[in-house]
Amino acid sequence: MVQLIATPSNALADEPVSIRAIGLLPYQIVTIMATVKDEKDNLFQSKAFYKANEAGEVDLEQASALGGDYVGVHPMGLFWSLKPKKAFQRLIKKDVMNTPLCISLDLYDRVYLQDSVRIPPKDSQIVQRWFVSPGVKREQVREGRVRGALFLPPGKGPFPGIIDLFGFIGGLVEFRASLLASHGFAVLALAYFAYEDLPKTLLEAPTDLGYFEEAANFLLAHPKIQQPGIGVISVSKGGEIGLAMACYLKQVVATVCINGPSIVSDIPLKYRDLVMTPIRQTLERARIHVSGALCYRHCTDDLQIKLNPQSILPVEKAQGKILFIVGENDECLDSKSHAQRAMDQLRRHGRSNGRMLAYPGAGHLIETPYSPFCLASWMSVLGRPLLWGGDPIAHTAAQEHSWREIQKFFRQHLPQSGSKL
Repeated sequence: MVQLIATPSNALADEPVSIRAIGLLPYQIVTIMATVKDEKDNLFQSKAFYKANEAGEVDLEQASALGGDYVGVHPMGLFWSLKPKKAFQRLIKKDVMNTPLCISLDLYDRVYLQDSVRIPPKDSQIVQRWFVSPGVKREQVREGRVRGALFLPPGKGPFPGIIDLFGFIGGLVEFRASLLASHGFAVLALAYFAYEDLPKTLLEAPTDLGYFEEAANFLLAHPKIQQPGIGVISVSKGGEIGLAMACYLKQVVATVCINGPSIVSDIPLKYRDLVMTPIRQTLERARIHVSGALCYRHCTDDLQIKLNPQSILPVEKAQGKILFIVGENDECLDSKSHAQRAMDQLRRHGRSNGRMLAYPGAGHLIETPYSPFCLASWMSVLGRPLLWGGDPIAHTAAQEHSWREIQKFFRQHLPQSGSKL
């Protein structure tokens, strides 16, 4: 009997799944397809074509895909190669607490190319991908100006505390915070615009570092947070803010900056009496990708940075450790140059508290393992799609490796605690 087996069929979204097909004819050609819908009913699909071995089996940990959305041996290829049916959609889990992503795996006994022609699969499996492990709690945060969601691991604690920041996507993004909490960290997913009573856009006023200091103080005042310092994980525009927090806030002892600038960009940065003037992007350098997405990689002028050194973040003031994670094929920002500039600054000031992990072939959106590779997605702030860049295979390898390194970094540099890390 033909069977498709996925193990485990119910697990955290950052855990690998073993996929096997058995009961096939020797050397039979098959298609394995993955399908998922997000909370807005947007459809994402992937497929790969395989040849069964002499025993009539296909094991994705050993078998090489002959064609489809990827070629070669990629055990989790069906997950990271999920593509939107509607162009420029990005798969982001919104409700992380109550429902998993339910990915349907279907096995067909031929090359299945035409989605419009409906044929029944020989076997199917549903794989549930959760973003919280059992016992993780979510607390809505509305404290002073601070807005977000705090994820707490099971147990008495205290736990190492982390603030999680995203970029121009805005709103409250929780999937990374909830997964980190599932690994023993207490994480505040922090919104800073386009959420509840916060500013609708970032352009309304200077970015006030005091807001993020308030969030850090809120976290440290929580009875389940380990004293005396916290971590920050940040990406893109959030990476700029995270780096500024490392420079100016004594509460921050460990910072992960993923593809963020080392300058104040586009919007002034304010902290107490200090106002840092931004370096504006030179939009005439923007390039339009063949897909129609905008490429911003070349929009920050190095000459402008040299002429405006007061806009460079003073990373040499950071008392804590900094981990720069960069994709060398980032098409949104020349993030490696920014990280290298920061590393050079630290070196010139005799500091050794920075480290850079550079990933050839990785793009801008380095996220949690097995997240679908996203080349470009719609940005409402621009009114058009933005190109993120990256090679799918290199990018997914970067996501797996960097996720392990991020957890290792926080375990090493955040205060020890009662969490089961």
